[in-house]
Amino acid sequence: MVILLKQHAPQAEQERLLAWLRELGAEVRVTGTPERPFFCLTGDISRIDPSLAARFPAVEDVLRLTEPYPLCSRRLHPEPTVVSVGGARFGGGNFGLIAGPCAVESEEQIFTAARQAKAAGVCLLRGGAFKPRTSPYDFSGLGAEGLRLLIAAGHETGLPVVSELMSTAQLDAFADVDVIQIGARNMQNFDLLRALGRSEKPVLLKRGVGATLQELLLSAEYLLAAGNPRVMLCERGIRTFDTFTRGTLDLAAVPALHEMTHLPVLVDPSHAAGRAALVTPLALAAAACGADGVMVEMHPDPLHARCDGAQALLPEELAALSQRLHAVREACR
Repeated sequence: MVILLKQHAPQAEQERLLAWLRELGAEVRVTGTPERPFFCLTGDISRIDPSLAARFPAVEDVLRLTEPYPLCSRRLHPEPTVVSVGGARFGGGNFGLIAGPCAVESEEQIFTAARQAKAAGVCLLRGGAFKPRTSPYDFSGLGAEGLRLLIAAGHETGLPVVSELMSTAQLDAFADVDVIQIGARNMQNFDLLRALGRSEKPVLLKRGVGATLQELLLSAEYLLAAGNPRVMLCERGIRTFDTFTRGTLDLAAVPALHEMTHLPVLVDPSHAAGRAALVTPLALAAAACGADGVMVEMHPDPLHARCDGAQALLPEELAALSQRLHAVREACR
């Protein structure tokens, strides 16, 4: 159940309603904005009569939601959420391009990539320091040193940085990372989601390879319920029967999620395709169907990349993609 409050409802009236709800056994989360808050009720709400709740002077409406993700729900929050990172904005008509190498491999590599990304018009620099790899024998990142180099490259170029967090034990090391990515493998790592929900950092939450859209939103709900509203979703391909590509990019997820939730929706075509030749057309298609941003992999020298070189764009390909994305968005306005 959700109770929408009147705009600028007096604090004393809000407190009186809150006390009544808790007296009846409801667990109440106060969310929304200071000017227009609403109460999200969970737990045992069987004793709460909606008609009685509606009689409180602070109440505008009482809703019973059918969705199991009330804080993510578009019905409860009709206006799109805009997540700001430095000068970049995602959602609400804003679009951002995120790019960088799959993994930080050396100081020269990440600084070169950062400069090339900046020149191409990228608004966030990506780079993995702690890499979850399917095989234990594959390169899994430089760890804390890779994170230090990524942050330094971001500072030199003025680009905010995004990197993947794998464990709550790494939280302190990510203090200077601007956006924390939760990868597909950790989409349902609920302890990790709760911990990030207690922070104020923007979170980029990737869809698991076998996850439904509802499961993705329920994972996002963990973040919002713990208090962090700065959440972005990312479609990165799901597992199907086809093996030509690394995954199957579900572009229908973009308009579907926009119908279901107010959160920004980004697309990662690099991990879906696994082939550099497919990344640009998929990225353009993502922009055309309304994505709030695209994240792609770029490497100064893909032939010698230690991680996912086959799907990495060359710097000149990234620059061309950036211009074409702008053209597609203009055409689709």
